[in-house]
Amino acid sequence: MTALGSYGDVHPIIGLGTALRARGHEVFVISNPYFQTIIESAGLKLLPLGTEEEYEALARHKDLWDPFRGPQFVLRSSIEMGLRPIYRLLEANCLPGETVLVAHCLDMTSRIFQEKHGVPLASVHFAPVGLRSFHQSAKMFGMIMADWTPRWFRKAQYWMADRMFIDPILGGQINGLRGELGLPPVSGIMRQWYFSPQLVLGLFPEWFAPAQPDWPANTRLTSFPLWDDSATTELPAEVTRFLNSGDPPLVFAPGSAMTAGEEFFEAAVDACLRLGKRGVLLTKYPEQLPKSLPDGVVHFSFVPFSQLLPHSAALIHHGGIGTSAQGLAAGIPHLVMPIAFDQLDNATRLKRLGVADFIRRKKFRGPRLAKAIDRLLASESTQDNCRRWATELDADEALTESCELIEQIR
Repeated sequence: MTALGSYGDVHPIIGLGTALRARGHEVFVISNPYFQTIIESAGLKLLPLGTEEEYEALARHKDLWDPFRGPQFVLRSSIEMGLRPIYRLLEANCLPGETVLVAHCLDMTSRIFQEKHGVPLASVHFAPVGLRSFHQSAKMFGMIMADWTPRWFRKAQYWMADRMFIDPILGGQINGLRGELGLPPVSGIMRQWYFSPQLVLGLFPEWFAPAQPDWPANTRLTSFPLWDDSATTELPAEVTRFLNSGDPPLVFAPGSAMTAGEEFFEAAVDACLRLGKRGVLLTKYPEQLPKSLPDGVVHFSFVPFSQLLPHSAALIHHGGIGTSAQGLAAGIPHLVMPIAFDQLDNATRLKRLGVADFIRRKKFRGPRLAKAIDRLLASESTQDNCRRWATELDADEALTESCELIEQIR
């Protein structure tokens, strides 16, 4: 299995990996050693890719959270730092006739390895944004994909994205490696080629993103894995004390890899003061926080959402799919500040479900944020919708179904 990216990418793979291990499979995870502890504590075996220092450098890169440069930066970094190292790891660890590959959506190497060696492959997507459709199209920064957008114009935008950005970034190195392996060159890389011809697995439910007629025919949707390290991590005593000392707090979480969240946290503190609400600020990078926090607003480095959110009033976040899924499972309202990647699409889908609203980054300020949170908390329909969708989620069932689909491609 490959787990590339931040916690929101790694946690679902660990959840799927632990379920596969419980069914008798030996599971190896290719990931940055930054995640070694949580991978190995789940009983999985790490195949290290890169260094912790490289992960930290990527998290702190100035382009990461830019809505336009960010995706290009991530694509370029994943191909430059991962393509050939992942291939070497696969060569060293795949056993013919015994190995199945489970590929993260940024992993292009496993698809090449599958073509060269015939190893069974499942392409995994945590969010619907990676599955292109000209019907119900995903919402993305820099593209006009409103419901009224003509289908021809949607196709033209994807064509331009392929022609101007995606193929130039990925094509040279992918086709360079393919040429060395005796494979023909490919184009339209993310339009069709990089999906497994055997299984495209969407780890999100149909009611979150209905399957589209132009998705790959072998696409199967299950649901959110909802795994976090709550099974191996006790809730810290200071968190328990805070939760027990007052009303349910507002939880502010701009993403585990966010290092440029000063304005987010400034607005968070301001909104708490305006509303007279307690708040929890979550970040592993405390230099983003205001120099002093008022009474009732606390900072924690990392707390498993499954332990924290059920005791919270609302979740204010960036719109990452892992955070969104945990908020849905907890049955609480969301207020989203989408920044880049899949976040605008996830925020739009949460709003459609009636559990959320979102504010663009440029307008994410204390007064506006406070009013939006107040509306969500006061809305009976929002609260009803939150409870409704929470009852639709069953992580054990989702993982069982996902495992069965992967086992069938052997």
